[in-house]
Amino acid sequence: MDASLIISNILNPPILFFFLGMTAVFVKSDLEIPAPVPKLLSLYLLLAIGFKGGVELIKSGITQEVVLTLLAAMLMACFVPIYTFFILKLRLDTYDAAAIAATYGSISAVTFITASAFLTQLGIAFDGYMVAALALMESPAIIVGLILVNLFTVDQGKPRETAWSEVLQEAFLNSSVFLLVGSLVIGVLTGERGWKVLEPFTQGMFYGVLTFFLLDMGLVAAQRIKDLQKTGFFLISFAILIPILNATIGLLIARFIGMSQGNALLFAVLCASASYIAVPAAIRMTVPEANPSLYVSTALAVTFPFNIIVGIPLYLYGINLLWR
Repeated sequence: MDASLIISNILNPPILFFFLGMTAVFVKSDLEIPAPVPKLLSLYLLLAIGFKGGVELIKSGITQEVVLTLLAAMLMACFVPIYTFFILKLRLDTYDAAAIAATYGSISAVTFITASAFLTQLGIAFDGYMVAALALMESPAIIVGLILVNLFTVDQGKPRETAWSEVLQEAFLNSSVFLLVGSLVIGVLTGERGWKVLEPFTQGMFYGVLTFFLLDMGLVAAQRIKDLQKTGFFLISFAILIPILNATIGLLIARFIGMSQGNALLFAVLCASASYIAVPAAIRMTVPEANPSLYVSTALAVTFPFNIIVGIPLYLYGINLLWR
């Protein structure tokens, strides 16, 4: 692997600010970002990436590649939690295995956005319709995870009961999914005219907001590291090896479909990332028996830093080999 790819990624300002946030925790600095601010920043990033994706989608149109990509995205969102569940069941109970499997079946929008910035820095083109794949992969894993819990647990001799209306509400109408899909639709409806109106907001401020958000993510990730003591070697290994395996499967699918290199990287990142916002919120509400320190710390303190520091350049290296 070309080490220059990793160095180039690490020396990207948003990534360096992520390290700065982690360093602040390690040296016991009193640096902190007030709670409402990170939420606002995440909403902005979802709005900006969704709106741009909608504008680009209307430019490209609904082609065979678009349809195949979106179908592949939904397939991976359902397949990953199923196969990882049975791996996790080797060492964990049903509740924790299903919670972690759902987490890894879903996606991290910030990892996707970071990969987009990485491609832009390298001058590698990608299509806006990949945002639609992002939106479609957020929710299915939650539903699959709940189905697995219902299939493999029995409460007092009876099948476990789940309030499916609440599950579907959280899966499809949580703030992240709703804003992302809504922004995508608005981008489609307004097209190039809307892009010109909002470009100073959605594009001019984008990298600054991403940098500030990753500073906060560095703080949060470092604070979660202590939770890894509870996970053991098995889950730490899982949190690194499973993303690589999922990315490899994603790249093979991307090569088969005929995606461009930029789209293939984004698809691999979607397959390899793990949710630490939407899915944990849904799981905490619907599967209270699962231990949050397991499914949150593995996704946020291991997989997220691994992907944005090493994973993204590693997956691009794989693309360079497969597309050669």
